[in-house]
Amino acid sequence: MKLRFLLAFFAGVVATMGVLALAVSGDSIVAEARADRSSTKAGPQLDIYYPGTEDLASGGPSGHAPEYGTAYAMDRMQEMYTWDVGTRAGFVDFRGGVLEVHEFPYDAVNEVIFDENGVVIRSFPAIHAIDGAVSFILEWNDLTFAYSSDTYPNKWWMEHTQGADISIHECFLPSALLVTKQGFTPAEGLNVGTQAHTSPEQFGRVMSLTQPRLAVGYHFQNDFDTAPEVHTRVRRTYDGPLALAEDYMVFNITSDDLRVRMSAIDEAIWPSAAQKEKQPPDTSKMVPMSDFVRSGAQPMRDVVEPIYAEINERYGTDIPVPGAGQTDK
Repeated sequence: MKLRFLLAFFAGVVATMGVLALAVSGDSIVAEARADRSSTKAGPQLDIYYPGTEDLASGGPSGHAPEYGTAYAMDRMQEMYTWDVGTRAGFVDFRGGVLEVHEFPYDAVNEVIFDENGVVIRSFPAIHAIDGAVSFILEWNDLTFAYSSDTYPNKWWMEHTQGADISIHECFLPSALLVTKQGFTPAEGLNVGTQAHTSPEQFGRVMSLTQPRLAVGYHFQNDFDTAPEVHTRVRRTYDGPLALAEDYMVFNITSDDLRVRMSAIDEAIWPSAAQKEKQPPDTSKMVPMSDFVRSGAQPMRDVVEPIYAEINERYGTDIPVPGAGQTDK
């Protein structure tokens, strides 16, 4: 059995490891850091919201008011995609075109939000700007994975992540680099770097107090001119096993071993094949095109008919050439 999770975290332009892919299989947990440097906070959800053959289950916390919760955001995202969904409905297998949204209370402390096939995920509050941020713990086969999200150091993390096998916690840019690299004023750099986020020194203290098998710092631009200072500052308060997250860094975790490595990636890869057999599209869901727009179509049947003949011969099908416009109706 192998279960996969895609945890979509803050994906702004300063967020190394905006998305974390998790898989549990056999006796191990595998985590891979993936960044999305060009999107807004909802970027990862937008990027993966394309119809497959199964609905996408999306879970997240509530907010201090309904409009600050995950369900509200996902509903509006689907509304934003109305036109795009309309172009696909009735043309492709659209079973994956619906989001299943599961919202849980942001203020629940170490309560189970997922429990299937031996995988248990818990959440507890994080402290970041306003109510609603949460941290996660995933438990599998006597292994524990902890992820902080953006947060100020807090008592819930200290209590519930003691001795985790892998502890991934925010480790923001030092305040001095926020001033020199991002143009913050000294006051802004201090406030953002130590009060809204967790500084490297604070990160180190958190890890010293919780003692994970591996501490992973994330949420800073891990570049040649930032990593050395971040590492030095972490070491002022923590001397245990440490990794500073990079894009496509992979963590293989078992009870006997814990490895940190980099993925071998192919940037020109095509999407994976569907895991379920495709079904014919439900044409009743097709959004009709107006007669006005349809009247502008240039069928070019002499060009299109050979294309249909080629495909029908190659795949043993007998798909007719539609009339003028998008469909044969």
